[in-house]
Amino acid sequence: MGNRVTRGDFEWVYTEQPHTQRRKEILAKYPEIKTLMGPDPHLKWIVSGMVFMQLLACYLVKDLSWKWIFFWAYAFGGCINHSLTLAIHDISHNVAFGNKQAKWNRWFAIFANLPVGIPYSASFKKYHIDHHRYLGGDSLDVDIPTDFEGWFFCTPLRKLLWLFLQPLFYSLRPLYVNPKAITRMEILNALVQFSIDLIIYYLWGLKPVIYLIAGTILCLGFHPISGHFIAEHYMFLKGYETYSYYGPLNWLTFNVGYHMEHHDFPSIPGCRLPMVKKIAAEYYDNLPHHQSWIRVLWDFVFDDTLGPYSRVKRLCKLAKES
Repeated sequence: MGNRVTRGDFEWVYTEQPHTQRRKEILAKYPEIKTLMGPDPHLKWIVSGMVFMQLLACYLVKDLSWKWIFFWAYAFGGCINHSLTLAIHDISHNVAFGNKQAKWNRWFAIFANLPVGIPYSASFKKYHIDHHRYLGGDSLDVDIPTDFEGWFFCTPLRKLLWLFLQPLFYSLRPLYVNPKAITRMEILNALVQFSIDLIIYYLWGLKPVIYLIAGTILCLGFHPISGHFIAEHYMFLKGYETYSYYGPLNWLTFNVGYHMEHHDFPSIPGCRLPMVKKIAAEYYDNLPHHQSWIRVLWDFVFDDTLGPYSRVKRLCKLAKES
């Protein structure tokens, strides 16, 4: 893995991310993988069905008691909302309509954002590009926890609290680590989102709005699906900074578990990532991976060697914008 030096409590490396070289090697050996790139023709219909399912749920929960609002938010609505955030992740790579229809992808991401209750898609797109380009990059990859998070959330109870507060840290960390100017698309995202929230409130009252937002916050926090946040890049084995998960929850999350494959080929939609693993099996079968996101969360909380500091960091030079 190259020369490795410890600075603070993060794992500092002075090599490039592994995905670039592996991508070159795989494409040289299996050029047919290029045929997997391009839009997923089913994504827009699946996402549309999920959005309308949540709008129907808003109508159905409007007269429920508050305890059932929060129960269904966690057990049902939040699962759909979390899945939609992962659809937005895929859409941010232009796999809904293709690279030639970039604006269509941006607007469709705003549509997929509607049940989430909070404007998210435009800001996610802006920072997610950096996560791929500068994986682990100091002050560039906002997926990396801050020094405060690593220092403070270091006991089982504090790590549990950190998992509950993950939506808060993911929202605020970019503003501290790598602040960027607000874009026109972010403003439009917020205007559309809050307009829909107000319409739902006008039609059916406060409970459906709380159902949507609470589901998002709860299921992006301490929830089995949220195991993917920890599973993807936290260093469970020294020297490995990206991990895949091959369990059944991939069916609900647009195959986000195929994360090594995704970072190797971000332009391939989630539905085709299992084909990447199948074609180039020798590159993935012997790499460490996860089989359970619940086990990932358990180990993260109770293993003293794991915590927010368990991330690879590197210094990256800014790429020239074309």
